Amino acid sequence: MKRMVVTGIVLLSLSSVAEAHRLSGSATYYGGSDRLCGRRTASGGVLNCAAMTAAQRTLPFGTVLIVQSGGRSLQVTVTDRGPFTGAFLDLSPAAASALGCRCTHRNVTATIVQMGSVA
Repeated sequence: MKRMVVTGIVLLSLSSVAEAHRLSGSATYYGGSDRLCGRRTASGGVLNCAAMTAAQRTLPFGTVLIVQSGGRSLQVTVTDRGPFTGAFLDLSPAAASALGCRCTHRNVTATIVQMGSVA
């Protein structure tokens, strides 16, 4: 019986790795009224409307994202599930304000900086 050992190296450019961890589309703002502030999030924490947090349907809780839009950039942590509209990301009131939006914001890019560990 003949054995064959194959070794190889796969090189990925940093841009292709970053591209694989980039989401883009529309983001919305949640917690529009103070009625949601202080309520439990899907991760079990409490929604702090002054914190830089976001809701996303599939990323693990604790995932850190850099969100960019209109020349502005900020870092948010995924703490909740949603949005349940056509957007891919729901921003906390503080994060939405930092990006300059109070409703649906188009052309938002989110890059994963650190993957969370809690599903």
